[in-house]
Amino acid sequence: MMNDEALEIVLLEPYLTGSHAAWAREYAAHSRHRVRILGMEGRHWKWRMHGGAVTLARQFLVENLRSDLLLVTDMLDLTTFLALTRKATARTPIALYFHENQLTYPWSPGDGDPARQRDVHYGFINYAGALAADAVLFNSDYHRRVFLDVLPGFLAAFPDHREPESVSAIAGKSRTLPLGLDLRALDGPASPRVGPPLLLWNHRWEYDKNPEEFFRALYRLEEMGVDFNLAVLGESFRDAPPIFAEVRERLAQRIVHWGFVENFADYAAWLRRADILPVTSIHDFFGASVVQAVYCNTWPLLPKRLAYPEHLPANRHGMFFYDDFAELVRRLAELCRDRENIRRTPTRSLVLRYGWETLAPVYDELLAALARGGTFAVDSDAGLG
Repeated sequence: MMNDEALEIVLLEPYLTGSHAAWAREYAAHSRHRVRILGMEGRHWKWRMHGGAVTLARQFLVENLRSDLLLVTDMLDLTTFLALTRKATARTPIALYFHENQLTYPWSPGDGDPARQRDVHYGFINYAGALAADAVLFNSDYHRRVFLDVLPGFLAAFPDHREPESVSAIAGKSRTLPLGLDLRALDGPASPRVGPPLLLWNHRWEYDKNPEEFFRALYRLEEMGVDFNLAVLGESFRDAPPIFAEVRERLAQRIVHWGFVENFADYAAWLRRADILPVTSIHDFFGASVVQAVYCNTWPLLPKRLAYPEHLPANRHGMFFYDDFAELVRRLAELCRDRENIRRTPTRSLVLRYGWETLAPVYDELLAALARGGTFAVDSDAGLG
């Protein structure tokens, strides 16, 4: 293959929905390579991690696919897939992309598997896949660090033959490759920002986004006499935290929108209209909803943890980050009272590097180098963002 020749890439995703599906389809649309997606419906995530490899291996063989490189995600049991397709994939380079990982992803309080000690296997699938892959790619540098940091303790829990040297082997082929986003799809007419500041929630309605602290901060604003309106977007589920039902009643007079927005253009319009994005999440390996809001000039107020510090320049952290709940409330009140100033201060340029126009060529070159030589040189800081 010549250096500038387009690759034949097969992208394997057992959980093709939401951000996983957007990433796969958008990269395929923006890449100079020919990317064929083999995916499955995004439901039953545990079964996808166990059985998805069997289904995708069958499809791969039935279609007699040949590829210069396989790009797979953390939801695939890569070792099982390779075992079932060994005659066809024995010499094919593999890049494993981690959207999340099951070693450090916080388990739902309602999930009974951790108490029954049935949760370890999902982490082991990720560990074994990282060993089998030729390149291990993480959507943020934070994600890469926490995964590698937790591996020694994860292996130490097993009775013997723990293979601690495997951690160094994985680290040596690991690299940060930020999540690409179709930021231009968020463009549209500027929405008027008038009246009280509009606070935005645009995340999933789940425990790991820490809605209790988010809404507790809003209750404090009310007690302080701070005026604001509220738009609550994001996907909800049957077991959504009960705080959402409480807030809908308690803050009813301040709510201008409530619930999931099916149409992406309507979702983007709400982001362009919002003034402030307070974030309280206890888990985020990347934070696409945060980057989307910042691109739409919504002012972020972020906890100084997780992947968020990577998204904004270090010399601007004092403007956008808080350390604890007391500072969150204080800074949020200040921003609400200074709404005219923040409305005049754009933030879009701070996250332009996450657009596919910038990242697709980076993906393309990295994967081409892997296809040519089966490996790549890891940057000293392993970061691109």
